[in-house]
Amino acid sequence: MSLPPPESELHRLMTQFPRVGQLRWIGLRPARNVPMRAVDSAEAVVGRGLHGDRYASASGKRGITLIQAEHLPVIAALVGLNAVETAALRRNLVVSGIPLIALKGRRFRIGDVLCEGTAPCDPCSRMEATLGPGGYNAMRGHGGLCARVLQGGTLRVGDAVTWIED
Repeated sequence: MSLPPPESELHRLMTQFPRVGQLRWIGLRPARNVPMRAVDSAEAVVGRGLHGDRYASASGKRGITLIQAEHLPVIAALVGLNAVETAALRRNLVVSGIPLIALKGRRFRIGDVLCEGTAPCDPCSRMEATLGPGGYNAMRGHGGLCARVLQGGTLRVGDAVTWIED
């Protein structure tokens, strides 16, 4: 997704963020059908994803999955729960303060790690079992973002999340 011409009003709107985001949570899942494991830091590997996560594959487009912290209460409300367990949603990173959808097709940094948003992170059918009936639909539009790692490094809870203008 390319930006409109720099002189346009739409370009100005699409490149204006009210504040810097923050990495709130990191989770790894070393194998299929095992629970996510919360960690304070993780190594991001170029073209792969997070070291120790089962999705750290050569495909790269889904190297890292992110979800918006502000969406967690919405998901919980839509399925009639007081809260949802972060790890149950099966995303690697929980980010607050910056709209993830605005990072689709764009480069951004989490701390020193350079990423590119590749696609929405659509929910899987396991959300029905995890969240209860309607869990899949509750996640639609709130599932977050998939990203590839362009420049590796260590991610740490508390790292800033910033958009990079091309």
